Amino acid sequence: MWKDFRNLPARVEGRGADSSFASPAGKCYWFRGMKVKVGVMGSAGEASPDGAGEALRAKAEALGRAVAARGCVLLSGGTTGLPHAAGAAAHAAGGLHVGVSPASDAREHSERYGLPLEGTDVLVYTGFGLKGRNVVLVRSCDVVIIFRGGMGTLNELTIAHDEGRVVGCLTGTGGVADEAERLLNALPKRSSGVVIFDEDPGRLLEDCLEAFTRRTEC
Repeated sequence: MWKDFRNLPARVEGRGADSSFASPAGKCYWFRGMKVKVGVMGSAGEASPDGAGEALRAKAEALGRAVAARGCVLLSGGTTGLPHAAGAAAHAAGGLHVGVSPASDAREHSERYGLPLEGTDVLVYTGFGLKGRNVVLVRSCDVVIIFRGGMGTLNELTIAHDEGRVVGCLTGTGGVADEAERLLNALPKRSSGVVIFDEDPGRLLEDCLEAFTRRTEC
């Protein structure tokens, strides 16, 4: 299911597929000669209150592997929970996982915020705190995937919508991902953003990447 808030195409140079990463369709995704950056944003809590934690983690890991298989870079908030599970799975599958941290250095990242260092290829230390980190993270992404999530994820969703990003909501996971359509309909705002809803991680990612590709083609 799609919500297109305005079709605003932009010119872009493409690049062919990288043979080291093959999507199910045999396609990799590039933007102006660089790999497409997919942000995974959602619940950082380690446990799910409804007892569905293992199923959610399996979906997160499937999403991470799907990002790696399409030759994209996975960005997260350098956090715990579902985004980290997705990023670590992408890392383990040979993809690149970049964490955008609220901290100013590795010590603050791990000691003050209690965030992991493992499973991440690169950590970018913003020093901007959680809310400031969210802006840097979203603006660094071409596509944003919303996975469950609470108030922090809602902040990321509104930034992504305002910034005109392609946003995918992984429905059936609860939280912001399941409430986003209702909220966007109840609180409409003109935007060049596109919002896509699906319960399957791989299909949602593929649809988002195809939407991004169509928007950037002449």
